[in-house]
Amino acid sequence: MNRRTGPVTFTVKLILSLMYGVPLLWIVLTSFKSTSDVMTTQSSLVFRPVTTAYVQAFNGALVDALRQSVLIAVGTTALVLVVAIPAAYGLARTRGPLPSLGLGLLIVLQMMPQTATVIPLFGIFGNWALLDKTLGVVIADSALLIPFATLLLRPFFRAVPVQLEEAASIDGAPMLRTFWSVVLPVARNGVYTVGTLVFLLSWGEFLYAVNFFLSPGSYPLSALLAQQVSAFGIDWPGLMALAVLTSIPILIVFTSTYRLLRDGLTVGA
Repeated sequence: MNRRTGPVTFTVKLILSLMYGVPLLWIVLTSFKSTSDVMTTQSSLVFRPVTTAYVQAFNGALVDALRQSVLIAVGTTALVLVVAIPAAYGLARTRGPLPSLGLGLLIVLQMMPQTATVIPLFGIFGNWALLDKTLGVVIADSALLIPFATLLLRPFFRAVPVQLEEAASIDGAPMLRTFWSVVLPVARNGVYTVGTLVFLLSWGEFLYAVNFFLSPGSYPLSALLAQQVSAFGIDWPGLMALAVLTSIPILIVFTSTYRLLRDGLTVGA
């Protein structure tokens, strides 16, 4: 049976690798081309590499955009976990119709498109003086991702045996101490998994950034990428160079947490 499934598995992996690998290779190659080489078919694979696009990226707004993306991703991840962890624990330990109603509301909130919240949030942030500020984008992203994180975290807390909390309570530990010292360490893999997913999602923030930042100098990396496309044409080498530089932090985070994501999502399924 293994002999039959072996070639099939290898073929599927090869096809998937080509489907994802060839576009990535093309992006990297294009980032090292000059503008004239991009438009010629003779230099698709064989060309004289140049680093002009990378030099222009580092001399431009890359550093400011990178700092903005880091602030948005880290701030959103921290705020989402602060709210979603106690919410998920409460839904996991509470019995009755209220948890079911809460889960239903979270699912409904997940169905709401991001575009439907832009105009109301713009008016709210205008009244709160949060337009053109990183905190406004962090709050908007957190509101969008808290239902998602709560739904993912709930199964991890449900998997923690209640007997552990009962034993800690018998020993005299208060509820907060029991949660902090007993429940949270047992469910830490789930917290790490959800935190990583929230970070990856918030790193690519675009819609809220281009609407709530009034000055282009405050844009994160995703919005900086969109600026390479204008009415006068597309700067393909610059666009691809920024795409490569933007993907490096995500690649590092994903590679370092791949096993944790794989195991955590399997447990929380």
